[in-house]
Amino acid sequence: MGVKRYELSEAQWSRIAPLLPGKVGDPGRSAADNRLFVNGVLWVLRSGAFWQHLPERYGKWKSVHARFTRWAKAGVWEKVFAELIKDRDNKYLMLDTTLVRVHQQAAAGKGGPKLRRWGVPEAD
Repeated sequence: MGVKRYELSEAQWSRIAPLLPGKVGDPGRSAADNRLFVNGVLWVLRSGAFWQHLPERYGKWKSVHARFTRWAKAGVWEKVFAELIKDRDNKYLMLDTTLVRVHQQAAAGKGGPKLRRWGVPEAD
């Protein structure tokens, strides 16, 4: 059986696996399901579905979303992205232009730049 839709190939997985928390030797609990978790996150992001519609094979959607948020706050995704963008032939770069709606006058907002972690809701 081949790779399922939206899931990582062996080559892709072997490239990011060492960057993820929960490896043997890391402090805390080891994560036997990192690949399943990452595939679940990719399913949500690539399909455009709500977290609640995550197929059961990836686990409970609330647990997957909570772990996704923890990793985002810890900077895990930034580390993975920094590694992946080194590859100029990356076929999996995704940019959804529906999220890039900006009014032409919005280019010079007040308050200066604000650091925003990917995937983490903004605190008010």
